[in-house]
Amino acid sequence: MPAYPSQPTPPPPVVPTLSGTSPSAETTEDAIVVSGQAPATPGDPLEQVNAESFNVTQKVDKAFVGPVALAYRDAVPRPLRRGLRNVLRNLREPVVFINYLLQLKPGKAAETVGRFAINSTLGVAGLFDAAKKRPFNLPYRPNGFANSFGYYGIGQGPFLYLPLLGATTLRDVIGNTLDRLVLPLAVGKPFNNPVVTIPIVTLSVLDERAQFDEEIEALRKTPDPYATQRDYYLKARQAEIDALRGKATPGMKPFTIAPIAPVPAADNADETGETVVSPVSPQENPPSP
Repeated sequence: MPAYPSQPTPPPPVVPTLSGTSPSAETTEDAIVVSGQAPATPGDPLEQVNAESFNVTQKVDKAFVGPVALAYRDAVPRPLRRGLRNVLRNLREPVVFINYLLQLKPGKAAETVGRFAINSTLGVAGLFDAAKKRPFNLPYRPNGFANSFGYYGIGQGPFLYLPLLGATTLRDVIGNTLDRLVLPLAVGKPFNNPVVTIPIVTLSVLDERAQFDEEIEALRKTPDPYATQRDYYLKARQAEIDALRGKATPGMKPFTIAPIAPVPAADNADETGETVVSPVSPQENPPSP
């Protein structure tokens, strides 16, 4: 899945010309040739570069990443893939806890500590998500520094489509980078060892890519796949920030970031049937602190 600037950046003014485009004309004896460049989409000043990055990424995905991800899905039993996903979520809980504190939500922070303690013990180092089951009923809620930035009114900055990372914004890049630094800086070994972290990140990317295969194929059938992904990403991230402030956005579900896919699964659940709850679920009555 980003508050946003109070006013979107307006496009540059367009001066009317013979063809209705921004002016840049050359006059010859026989004709007037008018050329120009369309103004950038608000929020996406690097639209041409981003769109090209999107197209290249799709080609790489079709040729390599997608087939490898699906081969991983078919070769690795579902319980093992689910266990890996649970372990990675459990490792993110300290970041979730820190950011609920930053957002002045001690209730959600306490729930996160409870999830981490239960899954690290009863869940065998996070391999099983025991906390979401009865009698605990503590669902996983993603959170991070990018959400905290948005919560306190830091604007999203320009939209970016980056290789491997996919759809994002400048604020999300900075926030996600801080998220990834917490364990290496706070704990150290083995989380600062590339021999450990690179395989974990690779498997995580492949697993997430496999989960979103249907959404990716649906995206590619839309008239403008790049614009579809960009617009949904920005709307979904805005909805997530609004949810943290206690404002529900009808029709928008919690956003799960995927390297290629534009949208979370239609039922807001991964292939295992596990529901991912937004930082503050819009279905809740006034969000608890």
